[in-house]
Amino acid sequence: MSLADSLLRQLADDNNPHSLAHKLRTRRFQRFEALVSGLTSPVHILDLGGTSGFWERRGWAGRNDIQITTLNLVAEEPMHSNIKPLVGDATDLGQFADGGFDVAFSNSLIEHLRTFEKQRHMAGEIQRVGKAFWVQTPSFWFPVEPHFHVPGWQWMPVPLRVAMLRRWRCGWIGPCNDPLRARDMVQEVRLMTKSELQSLFPGATLVPEYFCGLVKSWIAIGGFSQRLQ
Repeated sequence: MSLADSLLRQLADDNNPHSLAHKLRTRRFQRFEALVSGLTSPVHILDLGGTSGFWERRGWAGRNDIQITTLNLVAEEPMHSNIKPLVGDATDLGQFADGGFDVAFSNSLIEHLRTFEKQRHMAGEIQRVGKAFWVQTPSFWFPVEPHFHVPGWQWMPVPLRVAMLRRWRCGWIGPCNDPLRARDMVQEVRLMTKSELQSLFPGATLVPEYFCGLVKSWIAIGGFSQRLQ
């Protein structure tokens, strides 16, 4: 298990420019950049759960035509003139006005909200504050869970997942001897199906991302005037 897990971590490491994750995100971001290129400059983006490092790796840090606000439970230290880190909760964006951003952006955050109800709140807030939106999340039906890197993890009973996490490191997480903490980490992640995502973003186009012929993740896109390529 450790050898396979180590290999999966290398493939999933976005910091490594040669990794599969980096290549997939680069390909995904090319579509996003094409959509944003049609917006009036400067483009104001709210990134829910994002980091300065993510935008650095995409070459958007320091740009004069892009203003990015990142929102996390714990804010980063400011690093770039066009990236403003703030503290906040993605399920309650009351600090921002309706349509306050040209784009509300989120990459692999909505699945970390534990419950469908919280995911619904986040989706509603995204569509309220963003004139356009881009929300990416892993597919529930892809066989290798992207956080714990265990095939079929999301379909296993919670007690089995907790027992495994207490004994082994699974993906980016663990091992964790504390049973309550282990259960908390297991239940933090709730992957979404296509139908669930469509119900939360009823006007969105859902774009699949494939790996080995299977849908690895979904992107919910809405509000852009350009046609998707």
